[in-house]
Amino acid sequence: MVKKEQLYEGKAKKVFATDDPEVVIVDYKDDATAFNGEKKGTITGKGAINNQMTNHLMRKLEEAGVPTHFVEELSERETAVKKVSIVPLEVIIRNLSAGSFSKRYGVEEGIVFGQPTIEFSYKDDALGDPLINDYHAVALGLATWDEIERIKKYAFAVNDFLKETLLACGITLVDFKLEFGKLSDGTIVLADEISPDTCRFWDVKTGEKLDKDRFRRDLGNVEGAYQEMARRLLGK
Repeated sequence: MVKKEQLYEGKAKKVFATDDPEVVIVDYKDDATAFNGEKKGTITGKGAINNQMTNHLMRKLEEAGVPTHFVEELSERETAVKKVSIVPLEVIIRNLSAGSFSKRYGVEEGIVFGQPTIEFSYKDDALGDPLINDYHAVALGLATWDEIERIKKYAFAVNDFLKETLLACGITLVDFKLEFGKLSDGTIVLADEISPDTCRFWDVKTGEKLDKDRFRRDLGNVEGAYQEMARRLLGK
């Protein structure tokens, strides 16, 4: 596989073309942002951890019946993935109250829900990624009803898998964000990443935060939290 020109650079990754029009290479960066880019910094080693953790989990999810964009891990920071057009919806699953949910509804963090919740945000930095419901998403042409139902089905399947997998590592899965994409034939697949950047991980016993909230909230030991997640999940 030949790496060619850069196609895109986002907050956390660069994307490069390859000699296969259906495959691109994702390069994970150590750059960190929060609050729609208002806060910026660097988390040393984050790119390598997020890349390898995402690939590990996507391999397992494929085995569990959730289609993903994963093709091949090329190095500790680079991965070949299927080229997709991203559905402009952030899909957020919550198992406990935390973050913007607690702030929005005036409830304390850590309330365990009887069943997981799902919400969508419209992926648009200029608008601040506002919450959006199914009807609005369809009205705006962001996705069809069938695509939304498939995305929901996959998102809850991912939640079931991650909760069980992480609990075995002594981690509570609080909430997480997913993104989905469409292949050239219209097939919906899980894309982007699953990492401490996109999930809230709390230690089961202590409640210690092992995710990007340590960066967002200036809690310190950010690198240590990412390394601890890699140790527990990947044995590194």
